[in-house]
Amino acid sequence: MEHLYRQWDHRRSTFGDLAVVGFLVVQMLDGVLTYLGVSLWGPHVEANPIIGSMMTVAGPASGLAGAKLLAIAFGIALHRRRLHTLVAVLTIVYVAVAILPWTAVFLAN
Repeated sequence: MEHLYRQWDHRRSTFGDLAVVGFLVVQMLDGVLTYLGVSLWGPHVEANPIIGSMMTVAGPASGLAGAKLLAIAFGIALHRRRLHTLVAVLTIVYVAVAILPWTAVFLAN
């Protein structure tokens, strides 16, 4: 498990750059899919209660933008600390728990 949070030795890493770009793309795609889902079916469709609460309090666009900006900031911070493996794993997990479910919901409806 230690290899997930081990810092890479090299300052520049193509793998790290690809991991953080993938992370950013997945975050933006999740933001778009979530906004479309909430616009079509209402805020109850959001499975994450924290994001749902943020959208209820601040409005769908503002709440979602705040959550995505925070996630992006943390992803960039991990990248800057050269924790590239962790960023890559988080990207894969996000695809599995956010992008694929939203895709399934849109394809089913």
